Amino acid sequence: MNIFLEELSLRHPEDYILMICDKAPCHREGVLTMPGNIKLLHLPPRCPEINPSENMWDEMREKFFTNLVFDSMDSVEDKLEEAMIYYDKNKEIVKSITGFNWISPYL
Repeated sequence: MNIFLEELSLRHPEDYILMICDKAPCHREGVLTMPGNIKLLHLPPRCPEINPSENMWDEMREKFFTNLVFDSMDSVEDKLEEAMIYYDKNKEIVKSITGFNWISPYL
């Protein structure tokens, strides 16, 4: 998560980013090194209807991690990086998966 936050901050240095996330242990500010231009806002528990990222994880597991066995955590991270690059280059797929009715006008 720290790598992601650092990359996001570097790609948008002039923006102030309010990132909405769940309360997973790796999403807590005490665990993270927060860049100065990013602030976290946590979702309430048990609210999948307002958490479009859950659909992305389902998509990613289905398309990139089906029936695979990895020999190391580095191999898992390599596959995750492959998936993230794919979705970064295919933003329309991301919009189609995360574009809930209440969020689509803002995409």
